[in-house]
Amino acid sequence: MSVIYIATSILPTPWGDFKIHGFEDAETGQEHIAIAMGDFSGDEPVLCRVHSECLTGDALFSQRCDCGSQLQTAMQRISEEGRGIILYLRQEGRGIGLINKIRAYALQDQGADTVEANERLGFDADLRDYTVCKNMFAHFQIEKLRLMTNNPLKVNALTKLGLEIVNREPIETGQNPSNERYLATKAGKLGHLLGNRE
Repeated sequence: MSVIYIATSILPTPWGDFKIHGFEDAETGQEHIAIAMGDFSGDEPVLCRVHSECLTGDALFSQRCDCGSQLQTAMQRISEEGRGIILYLRQEGRGIGLINKIRAYALQDQGADTVEANERLGFDADLRDYTVCKNMFAHFQIEKLRLMTNNPLKVNALTKLGLEIVNREPIETGQNPSNERYLATKAGKLGHLLGNRE
């Protein structure tokens, strides 16, 4: 799976000026972006986050998840260091899409957890594919990462692509009463390292 670089522009944010880089999946036409700050030359590992699109959390301020808070925290950390990158992948709802995600939310309203809801709709718990990351990181000549994530499966997926994860940096933020069960399910069923679980 290859992605084609399209264009770059300045992205002013509350945390400073980033550059936003547009990419397109050559096979599917799916669009992805990278949000970057600083110089990536040299051998120092790059602070980064691989973030899957979450319209409800990232743009609509949903409290059902921790996605929006994680995205903002990642941007803030990168700004504080003056160097880092976020790959923003268009794979809503752990890969099931926005409308199916709303269907899954409806099942959660009736008592299902996030994994059960996906499975009742006929999907695996997590359908995300990180293959595009390899070419996106290669565009910036990035090979060594300090990866902001709580998800060991993401670490494994990127490692299999040939990237070196020098350090996994926890990004626990955005906890609230509305996502307590969601976070517990991510830890208990999806293996996310939350609450000092190692």
